[in-house]
Amino acid sequence: MTGVLVLAATPIGRVGDAPPRLAAELAGADVVAAEDTRRLRRLVGELGVELSGRVVSYFEGNEAARTPALLEELLGGARVLLVTDAGMPSVSDPGFRLVAAAVTADVPVTAVPGPSAVLTALAVSALPTDRFCFEGFVPRKPGERARRLGALATEERTMVFFESPHRTGATLAAMAEAFGADRPAAVCRELTKTYEEVRRGPLADLVDWAAEGVRGEVTLVVGGSPVPEVDDDPASLRAAVAAQEAAGLSRKDAVKAVAAATGVGRRTVYDAAHAGPGPDDAPA
Repeated sequence: MTGVLVLAATPIGRVGDAPPRLAAELAGADVVAAEDTRRLRRLVGELGVELSGRVVSYFEGNEAARTPALLEELLGGARVLLVTDAGMPSVSDPGFRLVAAAVTADVPVTAVPGPSAVLTALAVSALPTDRFCFEGFVPRKPGERARRLGALATEERTMVFFESPHRTGATLAAMAEAFGADRPAAVCRELTKTYEEVRRGPLADLVDWAAEGVRGEVTLVVGGSPVPEVDDDPASLRAAVAAQEAAGLSRKDAVKAVAAATGVGRRTVYDAAHAGPGPDDAPA
């Protein structure tokens, strides 16, 4: 009989936010794989839990090498509990490799739901929550960051990002460049902690605020691109595709974005984009 892999959410700030089932899972696990074993010891002490299983480290640096050994434990019948420093394992944290390996080996995978910086930031941002996407950390290098954000310029869903405090200002500036200075956003800092702060406003205002320096754990929430109002005549479609390309999209992706936004067939948009300017395109 195989064991079970349990992904357990841990508090992103206050220990009182820990789900009640977390203590029971920590006490009963055969193996606890932790991103930081020192933080784990601190957490179990605050929860008043005594660990009966073996504790191993499982972080970005050893995730690939340690996954096979943990899979062997699971195949041998062990209940393996995976915890990261804060939030849900595998969401911009170690865990995906082990989940994928367990599923491939037909090992049951379950979760202890709980705190999540992604959902908490989204909920308090005052931005639309009906459709959203999580983009994790943006690239550190300016060129790669600009390309990634340029590709998201026409994303209509609310976007959630993680960022380190010392790069928050640069990232906000790059977002203002890619998305427009007036795009609404929120900087959520130290969520659920003593010095929790949520700054809301246009990206340009948040860039000015961040110039004084940012501290603590940061989650950024950015409003989606407004749906463009485009007529279905060739000149309007051609102009819309050109605007998307100017924002950094390839011709193929620009055509796809305009077709999705207007409801016009992709082939029609493609033909309009590749046709030469007609009489209606000439300046008055």
